Parts: sequence; structure tokens; C-alpha cells
Amino acid sequence: MRGSKAAVVLAAAGMLVLPVPAEAGTAAGAATAVKATEAVLAPASVAKRLFRAWLGHDRSAAAAVATPAAVKTLFAYAYRAPDRFDGCTGTTCRFVHTSVRVPGALNGIRMIVSGDTVAKVYESRHLTTADKAAKYLYGAWKAGDRNRGLEIASTGAVKTLFRVKFGGVGYIFQGCNPENGGKSCAYSYEGGAMFMHTRGSKARGYEVRSISYIAD
Repeated sequence: MRGSKAAVVLAAAGMLVLPVPAEAGTAAGAATAVKATEAVLAPASVAKRLFRAWLGHDRSAAAAVATPAAVKTLFAYAYRAPDRFDGCTGTTCRFVHTSVRVPGALNGIRMIVSGDTVAKVYESRHLTTADKAAKYLYGAWKAGDRNRGLEIASTGAVKTLFRVKFGGVGYIFQGCNPENGGKSCAYSYEGGAMFMHTRGSKARGYEVRSISYIAD
């Protein structure tokens, strides 16, 4: 009889489940949630994964962490790979050149990260004529995309151009003409003209260094 009672007591004891303190459970859950969020929202990790895939010429690995458009842009980069990771500001991550001069103020590759994916890639462009550089910058302004402008123009030129929002006021491209040190490409409009002053060569690529205006 005593043996039976002991067995019942032991069985009951085995069924007891000690409660986890509410605060401990909440803290553990919060820590897990934070880690999961960091794993998804770590822009630097995502950007570096894409960069490594590009260095390894691995399009499949690149496609796993970037949109098709971002992969296409990155794999068309005209220059050798940037040699320094320059960190991230929010969801924008940068890889820059320290030993080679490229056109535009972007100076390498800029990735825009969304969650665990590189949504868009901006990169220094190699445009072989002055008019291509001018038209590219004009297109960036029309689209309201400063990063795109920095792919082919100086910070000063982009700042000057983007001071005014594109208004579709009948700009007409008038071509490019030689000037001291480079070529000046003009857009005329009612009441005046805008001049994009470019520098470079077919081999090095052209960039827009500055912008000026005249009024009729």
C-alpha cells in the first residue's frame, strides 16, 4: 500500500511544470524578435553579400539577394571593383574607389537595400561622349533622381541642377561645342539656356563638372 502511494506521489510530481516567470519569458521573446529583425534589416550584410557574388561572377548568388535590375546594373560595371566599403547610411550602402579616378561624384557603387534585398544599384558610368553625359544628367533631373545624377556629374553640378524641380518647360538640346578644357552642352528654353560643362575623353569617360545659365 505504501508502495502504491509513493508511486502516485512520484507520478504527480513528474506531471508538475514549473511556470516561467513572465518577465523572463517576455525578455527572451523580445531578444529573439530583435535578433530576427536585425537579421532581416542589416543593410551592410545584404550589400556585402551582393558585392561578393559580383566579385565571384556568380549571378545566381547575386539574384538571391538582389532584384533582376540591380543584378543587371552591377554586372555591367565598367570599372574595376571599388576597394573600400564605406558603410551604410540608413538603407543606402556604398563601395568606393581609393586608387582610381572615375567620372561622377558617386565614386563607385551605391546600393539601396530594402529588407533582405538590394532593390537598386547606382554606379559610376563610363559615357564616351560629352552629349551622352549631358543627356544622362538631364534624364536624372527629369526623373528627380539625385543618385542617378551623381553617377555622371559632380556634387556641385547636381546641386545646381536640382535646386529647381524639373517642370517640363520645353528644354531643347542644342548639342555640344568645344570650350577651354572640355565641351559645353546646351539646352535652350523659352527665356534662356542652360549649359552643362563637361570634362573627360572617350577613353576615360565624360562627366558634367558644372552648370551655368544665361537669360535672353
